[in-house]
Order: sequence, then C-alpha cells, then structure tokens
Amino acid sequence: MDSSNLSSLPEDGAKDPAQGKDQPVSAFASKPHRPPAQRSSEKYSPVDWSAYFDTEDDVKIPDSNDVFHVYMAGSEGPVVFCLHGGGYSGLSFALSASKIKEKARVVAMDLRGHGKSLSDNDLDLSIETLCNDVLAVVKSLYGDSPPAIVLVGHSMGGSVAVHVAARKSLPSLAGLVVVDVVEGTAMNSLVHMQKILSGRMQHFQSIEKAIEWSVRGGTLRNIDSARVSIPTTLKYDDSRKCYVYRTQLEETEQYWKGWYEGLSDTFLSCPVPKLLLLAGTDRLDRSLTIGQMQGKFQMVLVRLTGHAIQEDAPDEFANLIINFISRNRIGPHGVEIPGLIKPAFSKPT
Repeated sequence: MDSSNLSSLPEDGAKDPAQGKDQPVSAFASKPHRPPAQRSSEKYSPVDWSAYFDTEDDVKIPDSNDVFHVYMAGSEGPVVFCLHGGGYSGLSFALSASKIKEKARVVAMDLRGHGKSLSDNDLDLSIETLCNDVLAVVKSLYGDSPPAIVLVGHSMGGSVAVHVAARKSLPSLAGLVVVDVVEGTAMNSLVHMQKILSGRMQHFQSIEKAIEWSVRGGTLRNIDSARVSIPTTLKYDDSRKCYVYRTQLEETEQYWKGWYEGLSDTFLSCPVPKLLLLAGTDRLDRSLTIGQMQGKFQMVLVRLTGHAIQEDAPDEFANLIINFISRNRIGPHGVEIPGLIKPAFSKPT
C-alpha cells in the first residue's frame, strides 16, 4: 500500500494501456509474433465460476430486500469465509478456493454493491453496514450454531474482517487473515483515490477487452484468475452499448476513511490467531511493528505479487491459509486440543 503504486486502494491504479502510461513490462513484449490461437478474444475469454467452486447460491436476508451472492467449495473442515476488496468480487478467491477446499470449506461472498449481490442501497459501504451484512449472511447460512470460521479479508474486505472479529459477535471465530492492507499507508493513499478511479478505463467494448486491460494494465498479474474474476466486476450499459464497472466506488467516498482508521489497533485487539499477508516490505506501521515483535500475529511477505495476492499467487496463498489452519489446530468445531474428544471454542475475552 505504498503511495507509489496505491495498492491499498479498492481498485489498483493501473493506467489505460492505450494511453501508454505507467504500463508494466508486458509478457507480450517477448512474443511479438503470436500464433492465431493466441488472439486476445481467445486468450482473454471468460471462465465460469464452476471451474473452481462447487456451488453458488443467493442468501436472502430476513426482513429486508438484501440478497447476497455466495460461492462455496469443499465439504469438510472449518469454513474459510472470504471477503474481497473494493471493486472486486467473491470470485477474486476462485483459484485459491479450488486448492483450499481440499482441506477446508470455502465461502466467498459478494459484498454489498459488488458482483451478483443486490441490496436496497448499494452505495452504503460504511464499515458498520458491511459488518452487519457479513454477520447476517453467516447467520442465514449456519443459524445459531456455525462451524469454526476463519475470516479472510483482502483490502477493504480485510477491514471488514477485522471489524467483524473485533465485535466478538461470532462465537465460532477461530482465525483472522488480513491480505495487503495496513492502516498507515492506506490512510495516506486515500487522498489519491478519486484521481485514480477517474483516471482508469471507464468502459469496455467486451468482457474480453476488460480482462485484457486488467492484465496488461497491471491490475492483475494472473491471466487465469482475471478470466474468472473480472466478468462479475462489470455490468452491461444498454444506453452506452458497452461494459462498465458494477461497483460505483467513486460515489462512496464518505465511507473510505472509516474502512481504515484505527485498523491496526483493532486488528491487534482481536482475540484469535492472526495472519497478515503483505505484498511489500515497507508496509508495517508502528503499532503493527511493535505487535509483530511481541508475537501478537504472524506476518508473511508474499513476493512477486501485486495488491491482489490471492489472484496473483493463488497456490501460494492457498498454502498459507492451509498452513495457518494447521498451525493453529483449527478443526471444523474449533481449536482441536489433544486429549479432548470434542474440540471447544475459547470464550472471547
């Protein structure tokens, strides 16, 4: 989340490749003569969610008009409940889910105003509303006796995961994983967010063009992930006859500060095992540096990735989640303590 690449923003600030600005070195540069099979329409064609998840479902929240879309995979173990960043969707975790499901269950939710979820107010991205949405979905899925849950949140979703954990409203919460978001650099980057959002490509002739732009422009570094995750971040505009972004992030500015303010101390206060995954070496603020030295959380630097670690390095990301679950002995019912027949949750303090 250093201010040079603004990776703490909901949507990375890659420029339109057609403008020739701020482009990373492209893989195409070494292959100027591609065979016909490598045409953009084929190389960047969309891939369906079913290639990675087992099922999808709409979760209707009682006494409201809110319907949240979820993708699920796996049948055993604790639930890895994934929350995406601003402008992404639950399919941001597709490739990693296909590996995590070998050891745990995965639920990836489209947050309010994102993906296929529908709500009365898609622009209310306040941290309070987002937390309430997550708790409501968990309640609808599992009732009063949810299985062990490991919350995993990327960027904005990381903030939501932290605040949900800090509320201590999930008695079955067994772990917390935050992906590439740190309060200090995130807060510093907020001043640039509107400029980045207004400067990005605003419309696309096809979904294939949007996928190509996300990869060649540097937003994502993994073509396979982009092919499954990008389509649900778009919607077709009949009046303009083109694809535009599903999420209107530029209209939610009043909530941005609330996502990140006080995040480090709130993260440290969560009474569960914690893992922080970062894509850069210069992102720990003072509170987190002290907390790490005191052993209050585990931190892993995932090299050679951009802001969306789970998309750029899905296998490594999945292994880190699986190892975190194993290291902390998190089973389907909570922490597995040797000698006890049934695992038990520790009461939040």
